Amino acid sequence: MKVGLVGFAGSGKTTVFNTMTGLVAPLGMGGEVRVGTVKVPDQRIALLSGIFSPKKTTYAEISFCDIPGEYGAEKKGLSSKALQQIRDQEALCLVLRDFVNPALPDSPDPVAELEAFHAECVLADLEIIERALQRAEKERTDGQRLAVFTKMKVTLEHERPLRSLSAKELNRDYLQGYVLLTDRPLLIALNRDEKEASAAMPDRLAARLQELRAGGLVLSASVEAEIASMAAQDQAAFLADLGLNESALARFIRSAYELLDLISFFTVGADEVRAWTIKRGTKARQAAGRIHSDLERGFIRAEVIPYEVFLQYGSEQAVKDAGRLQIEGKDYVVSDGDILHIRFNV
Repeated sequence: MKVGLVGFAGSGKTTVFNTMTGLVAPLGMGGEVRVGTVKVPDQRIALLSGIFSPKKTTYAEISFCDIPGEYGAEKKGLSSKALQQIRDQEALCLVLRDFVNPALPDSPDPVAELEAFHAECVLADLEIIERALQRAEKERTDGQRLAVFTKMKVTLEHERPLRSLSAKELNRDYLQGYVLLTDRPLLIALNRDEKEASAAMPDRLAARLQELRAGGLVLSASVEAEIASMAAQDQAAFLADLGLNESALARFIRSAYELLDLISFFTVGADEVRAWTIKRGTKARQAAGRIHSDLERGFIRAEVIPYEVFLQYGSEQAVKDAGRLQIEGKDYVVSDGDILHIRFNV
């Protein structure tokens, strides 16, 4: 998963990037996108690795991209370069300032920053949709396509994000080749002072996030960046002092998985124990394709052991002996924590 961090000048966006990745990227530097990749913490993988003692253990990963701050209150719009850098991301995380920054003249106003960013994205999408409609009308394209793009245009003109339209309301098959910012999943990181790190999201902002179909979390990036640089055994005590049970990275990953409706399944063996990330509702044949295209093409069946069943019996052989191994076809819907072995023939 590739998450782009965006934000207005002085929001602490790069500090959030450092918090999530453990890197020490310099603050206030423009230029190219900075990328940091982190493993998705999962105790299930650690336990399976301990049992199988594989040559290699592979966790799921998230790549955080620090998008240069070419946009802010003083700008009149997103530059074409900034737009392209944002469109390259699978999901967006907008960092909002909720702390006093001595380098800035204005008091923090996270709701206003959210509205400004949302307006920019709406305008950028409208420009694409209007051009597409002009082409479609000129080429006298099919009515369904026209209806889809007209629906999007009306939605954006009402200042609603396209992500607010369900699959039933919007046939996204027609959007292949288009990258629309308001259809990208959006997570808000409210960056606060240390003393407010454990306080709840303000009601007004939480209500607006719900309207925009966006997720949200609260953090104090400056202090959590320091904690992230500590030894693992020391981090829990410092987080507890902030009134927190887990790190910003763990909270972010949980929020992102919920927002994107993602789950993990596992493959196990002496060579490798590995986590694979898929959308909830993915069927076995498509899940096999995440491992390798040959497995999807030549799919015969999936041998499935739910994680909790594996824990109960302690080994694959014991699960088989107890008659608990599930033999599933291509339409089986994979569940979070399933251990899969794909039988195939190409």
